[in-house]
Amino acid sequence: QVQLLESGGGLAQAGGSLSLSCAASGSTFSRYVMGWFRQAPGQEREFVAAIRWSGGNTYYKVPVKGRFTISRDNAKNTVYLQMNSLKPEDTAVYYCAASLTIARMTRGECDYWGQGTQVSVSS
Repeated sequence: QVQLLESGGGLAQAGGSLSLSCAASGSTFSRYVMGWFRQAPGQEREFVAAIRWSGGNTYYKVPVKGRFTISRDNAKNTVYLQMNSLKPEDTAVYYCAASLTIARMTRGECDYWGQGTQVSVSS
């Protein structure tokens, strides 16, 4: 059974930083694109960032580019999201996800999802 387990998150002040981790287990993820999504209350879930396991190419939603950094540790099957210069509008439940292509990832067509972790940013 494939599992994506997020950790991290919590509460931060505006301008602060938080870090999220996503540990993948149960399969070989080297062929998957890994990414992060977020869903704020009353809003649709949206793509945030993605990274290929091989090559390390990264992709970001425009509002987080330059503030968030996605990275991965292949040996640990873990993906990270470092969030700096946080804003109140970054408040959301953040989800880790895996998809076979970047195109499918950015459309939200993912094969696996984590359970989500709350990030709250106070002004």
